[in-house]
Amino acid sequence: MAIMSSIPTPSTEVAEVKAIRRFNRFYTRRIGVLDPYLDSDMSLTDVRVLYELAHRAEAVASEIGRDLHLDGGYLSRILRRFESLGWLRRQPHPRDARQSLLALTEAGHAAFAPLQQKSRDEARALLAPLMPAERRRLIEAMDTLQDLLEPGTRPRARTQAAVLRDPAPGDIGWVVQQHGEVYAREYGWNSEFEALVADIAGQFLRKFQPAWERCWIAELNGERVGAVFVVRKSPTTAQLRMLILSPKARGLGLGARLTDECIAFARAKGYRKMVLWTNSCLAAARGIYAARGFKLVKSEPYEGFGQQLVGETWELKLPPSSA
Repeated sequence: MAIMSSIPTPSTEVAEVKAIRRFNRFYTRRIGVLDPYLDSDMSLTDVRVLYELAHRAEAVASEIGRDLHLDGGYLSRILRRFESLGWLRRQPHPRDARQSLLALTEAGHAAFAPLQQKSRDEARALLAPLMPAERRRLIEAMDTLQDLLEPGTRPRARTQAAVLRDPAPGDIGWVVQQHGEVYAREYGWNSEFEALVADIAGQFLRKFQPAWERCWIAELNGERVGAVFVVRKSPTTAQLRMLILSPKARGLGLGARLTDECIAFARAKGYRKMVLWTNSCLAAARGIYAARGFKLVKSEPYEGFGQQLVGETWELKLPPSSA
């Protein structure tokens, strides 16, 4: 019996290299990398650094450079430029005197928000012509590329595989169901809370203003795992409502990602302030809000949902975009 070698022949290897280069040319053209990136005067690298600064809890230059494979001097020049624009602030690292903690200023967030929204809009436009089954095939193919080219990185990047989409029939009912089940099981809240959520969800459907309001449904591996809403409270104020994650989706950064979507949307629409109402016992959600600059402006004890609770109002100022 003849034994077939698994080593590629020269002609096979040349064809494979050509196939990779052909895909690279197609994809860079398809996502607009060759054009002015996201219709801005910044490079792809500039925007990637801005993204890392906006999404890391503790950003340090060495880690950003390592993860983006950037030369230290090149990254330093980018960071100095951001500082000169008033987009970046530095403060001493509490655990490492050799490092500085980096964070975007309000001006930095305002500069980044329209770029992030533009990127999401372009990704949404890529998905729009595809049927749900085709979208799943596309995401699975992307996951396969990542698994083959960077083995072991998928668990760390799992939230990136989560799909955030517009609601479809049945989704709003699922949101109400999740609130009822999760809060009853974990906090002992009674059906009054589910009734409240049902009322809010019903008003969203009946009075929906597509130019000013938004809902995102999060899917992981084709299964609904989260949701969040932005509603128009006034011409200048947006309200974040009904952030929910199923237990299996926790610990992946998805709650933060949903909140970031709301903030970016509100900034892009020109709202000057975002508000939300929550309860003091919801520590994980409160941590997400505080990390993004929300301030607690009102706290009031009350009896509701079968419990003694403390309701809280939080606010986030949204300065005008500089873009």
